[in-house]
Amino acid sequence: MTAILYFFTLDDDGHYLPSTYALGRWAPDMLNGPAVCAAVARSLEIDFGLDDFVPARITIDLFKAARNAPLQVRTREVRSGRRIHISEADVCQGDTVVAQATLVQLRRAAAPPGQEWHSQHPFDPPESEGHRRWYGSTDAGWTQTMGDHQNGSRKQLWAKSIPAVLDVENTPFVQLVMAAEATSLVTNWGSDGIGYINCDLTVAISRLPAGERIGLTADTHITSDGIAIGTATLFDHLGPLGTGMVTALSNAAAQIDFSGH
Repeated sequence: MTAILYFFTLDDDGHYLPSTYALGRWAPDMLNGPAVCAAVARSLEIDFGLDDFVPARITIDLFKAARNAPLQVRTREVRSGRRIHISEADVCQGDTVVAQATLVQLRRAAAPPGQEWHSQHPFDPPESEGHRRWYGSTDAGWTQTMGDHQNGSRKQLWAKSIPAVLDVENTPFVQLVMAAEATSLVTNWGSDGIGYINCDLTVAISRLPAGERIGLTADTHITSDGIAIGTATLFDHLGPLGTGMVTALSNAAAQIDFSGH
């Protein structure tokens, strides 16, 4: 029997109740980053999503570990202008705020006249669609097994996100934010696993994705004094659509080793 994958159910007050798939690997009772980011993105989109605007940037500060307990997302409007809309959210567990987010939405418009330079971002995902997640690295190519990519080369990912909420289909925005949290994975994953834990996620979006899968390819990984900065380009089957950026802290005492997975 195939397991039903999802991060949360909702209680009568709209609180997010974590499933076992929302748990991460840093600690037994700690929620994973994609789950927390999904709850934030979903709540902001429900409360303030605008049809004529693109959710052009979302920044989520993950400054305290979210535990295996109900999440409440409290949203508020900061500015509602003709061309820009800004909203914010607090992610709470009881009286404790564990994360905060800012969403910037920009009104769609015609491009300005003239020729423009565009950066090139080649991305060649695997042909087979039979598996939810494909992992890639320069040294090993594309495979379905994480342990194949426990190396020091550049990483990629091609994946289909699980539902943020049981029996509710992810919107393209929620799907993209969930996938973009893997910026930390593709940039911080080395030959001994991951020893950096990200404390934030910023997603910059030029358009929303089409289709079920989102790809990431690592672009930068800059480190010093136990601090890492990583950026990745985000793709769908049509091409690049945005970037992800994370800052992370060394967490070597809880290093995650993927060689056995």
